[in-house]
Amino acid sequence: MKPNYQKTIYACFTGYIVQAIVNNFAPLLFLTFQKTYDIPLTKITMLITLNFGLQLVVDFISAGFIDKIGYRPALVMAHILSAIGLISLTFLPELFADPFVGLLVAVMVYAAGGGLLEVLISPTVEACPSDNKEKTMSLLHSFYCWGQVGVVLISTIYFSLFGIVNWKILALLWASIPIINTFIFTKVPIASLVDENEATFTIKALIQNKIFWILMLLMVCAGASEQAVSQWASTFAEQGLQVTKTVGDLAGPMFFAVMMGLARLIYGKYGEKINLEKFMVYSSILCVFSYLVISLSPLPILGLIGCGICGLSVGILWPGSFSIASASIKGGGTAMFAFLALAGDLGCSVGPTLVGFVSSAANNNLKTGILSGILFPVLLIFGILLMKKTPKIKA
Repeated sequence: MKPNYQKTIYACFTGYIVQAIVNNFAPLLFLTFQKTYDIPLTKITMLITLNFGLQLVVDFISAGFIDKIGYRPALVMAHILSAIGLISLTFLPELFADPFVGLLVAVMVYAAGGGLLEVLISPTVEACPSDNKEKTMSLLHSFYCWGQVGVVLISTIYFSLFGIVNWKILALLWASIPIINTFIFTKVPIASLVDENEATFTIKALIQNKIFWILMLLMVCAGASEQAVSQWASTFAEQGLQVTKTVGDLAGPMFFAVMMGLARLIYGKYGEKINLEKFMVYSSILCVFSYLVISLSPLPILGLIGCGICGLSVGILWPGSFSIASASIKGGGTAMFAFLALAGDLGCSVGPTLVGFVSSAANNNLKTGILSGILFPVLLIFGILLMKKTPKIKA
């Protein structure tokens, strides 16, 4: 009987929802952690740094061990770690003399799970037989967006109905999703990323190729273009529109995520009719335009619309870079996907950091900071044009 890889793809869709939960649930509770456990906000912000920093470390080291243990055990482990980390949030702070240590441990556990998911999910889908892998990849990455929207919206509704004091119950409910998906990944068929007789690049061989570094540049710029606005969207909405944090979260990051998800959904539906590289160039140009609207518009509402346009423009950049890499380096294997995830996460850190530094230097002018982020979509355009002139390689 022929394996049903559609179930595998659905499980991977859910895997990206798990990663969205891991990255977006705890930040909604930062003020609650501060008040409940008497932790300074400076320490609380370290949880974000640790989460993404540890995911970067996992991205880096996973290139060497995933192929040895196999994709199925690694996927199961990723979901188990994600679930344990979320559950640990509910009791570990009370077990330590310093509650912050408990939060830190919980974040470390689910960050390890999130980092593994980042590396594993895309190549798992890439290995599944399908008519148009670019479409499937774009649709896959849209589920991170819908996961982000769902986490913010459902959590906000839950806190309004049952009070934020009951956040631990919601944490357990969110943890049930990776638990269920753990069992699904023990059953679904998982195809090999590389055919039995197909050669694969070693890590050394990969990093010696010019095209590999162009792809790394694309991923850094894709992550930075996305997060330079996304991470500051709530603050931008609060400051510009003079609204509460709850409204800011809904008006800023959720609007951005919905538009980004729509872009990926549209490409996922009509991708076979669209030239991916041209679409990415046009999207990058639209991204430049959105940065200009956000940073130069005199009206706050136009700036917020610019955030939505930015979400629409960056939607294809991350999954599109993965698809270009798969087509350009045959036999890149797990190592290539691990390094691409590493570059993307590095961009996710570099983008918001540049915006923050420039904003601070400009007397906390967030518009000036966001204007500096225009560097990333511009570099991405040059990277795609370089890719067109660089021959594809095969192991």
